[in-house]
Amino acid sequence: MNFWKTLPKPIIGLSPMDGVTDAPTRQMAQYIASPDVSITEFVNVEGLARGAIKMLDDFIYFENESPIVAQIYGIELESFYKVAFIACFLGFDGVDINMGCPAKKVALRGAGSGLIKDPEHAQKIIAITRKAIDDFTNGKTLEDAEIRPKIVTAIVEMYAKYPHMKTRCENNRKNKNYIPLSIKTRTGFEAENVERWMTNILTAKDANNKIIQIDAIMLHGRTMKQKYLGSANWDAICRAGEVVKKLSPETIILGNGDIQSQAQAREYSKIYKTDGVLIGRATFGNPWIFDKNEGNLEITEKMRKDAALQHCKLFEEILPHRQFFIMRKHLAWYMREFSGSRELRGKLMHANSAKEVKEIFNF
Repeated sequence: MNFWKTLPKPIIGLSPMDGVTDAPTRQMAQYIASPDVSITEFVNVEGLARGAIKMLDDFIYFENESPIVAQIYGIELESFYKVAFIACFLGFDGVDINMGCPAKKVALRGAGSGLIKDPEHAQKIIAITRKAIDDFTNGKTLEDAEIRPKIVTAIVEMYAKYPHMKTRCENNRKNKNYIPLSIKTRTGFEAENVERWMTNILTAKDANNKIIQIDAIMLHGRTMKQKYLGSANWDAICRAGEVVKKLSPETIILGNGDIQSQAQAREYSKIYKTDGVLIGRATFGNPWIFDKNEGNLEITEKMRKDAALQHCKLFEEILPHRQFFIMRKHLAWYMREFSGSRELRGKLMHANSAKEVKEIFNF
């Protein structure tokens, strides 16, 4: 079953953001409000395919996350095949190709939004990723896919720690469940060219010269050159949706960019004729944004402190080997918009554990 077709519309999901939407952050969203769909931080296919098992941390997810999509990025076709295959073995509900990251270290090497400049290679990536998913469904093993032994061992260890991953993988294999392929991208590289770019994406073909079904396109309304400056171009998103529905009526189109509330998400989805939206930066320190009653919520100082502390505890529990300073930006985001928050943020920027955060809060 293609989960994208079962979600109620408008779909309101958590946008993937590098360095932000790790497993602890997504768990906070689940505990407080639960987005309709979640997507991991992107994982570099070349690194993981070559054995950088630490990258598997970015593929950690929990049983309460459903649907959950693995996002991957890179350039090498063989590495895309292997990492898409690994994602399937970890039981993800879908695989997403990042063709939108504007970071120079990504885009200028031809990955992320750099693929907008190389549509032919982008189509090859789509084809090899779809092949990996289909090969998984048809029974190919990790050894068949030539996955490095230490990665296979790491997957077995993840199964032991997160048994739901093994269960989901086995269910998908046993039932030959369809695993959808999606793409997150932007409206262009230096200039907006959504009509041409959407057409390129949706006309990718497999080895048998058959058009590959793209199950969802998540479109950020800015070009690579814009990064996060200026305003998102929702008119371009709307025009992209028209192309998508003409060429591939079954493809879900989600808009992304500058959404500040659930009410705005619903309004924009209706005005710009999308199947839904992804919310990104407005979720910083604000997992309540996914609450269906968000407009009637009064988020108190105590609620913010409780959530911030819980987030810290989750971080230490899920990623105990990572430096705590990663949490400081989240703490700054939670601690805003109330009296004394500036002074409190200053203290939190020196915290090195959940225990120290608790002491600063006087809990």
